[in-house]
Amino acid sequence: MKNTVINQQIQGFLSDPDMIASLANISSVIYYGYSDLNWAGFYFVKGGQLIVGPFQGKPACTPIPFTKGVCGRCYREKAVQRIDDVLAVKDHIACDSASRSELCVPVIVNGEMVMEIDLDSPVASRFDDDFEKEMLKAADDIASAYLQHNWHMD
Repeated sequence: MKNTVINQQIQGFLSDPDMIASLANISSVIYYGYSDLNWAGFYFVKGGQLIVGPFQGKPACTPIPFTKGVCGRCYREKAVQRIDDVLAVKDHIACDSASRSELCVPVIVNGEMVMEIDLDSPVASRFDDDFEKEMLKAADDIASAYLQHNWHMD
């Protein structure tokens, strides 16, 4: 898979041993590096639910139960959720009513999801195969850094 400039920037920020600092910069790189995003950030698996982590955009919904929304489905299925039209998702959680499409990518460490990358766009069908592949690469790099730096959810 090709290594985009965004993925190279993400890899650079993952050299920081501080998880929050790394992910804060990564959310900024994603938010400002792509057009047509209105939210880019992370949700952590913590205390039996999803808790907002570093992000760029309007205030986020938190906590999110594993049983609700696109983010909850990402957790339950441990799989990418690429939604072209969030208005068609019965239990979509609308933190920003302007959102029309969403991409959630799990970050898996030792077979367990520890966090997810969540991206929202005000444009329907914003996320394509290439975008998904770039975020899967980012998730793999984050999982590697998680192990390398011995990050954990407290």
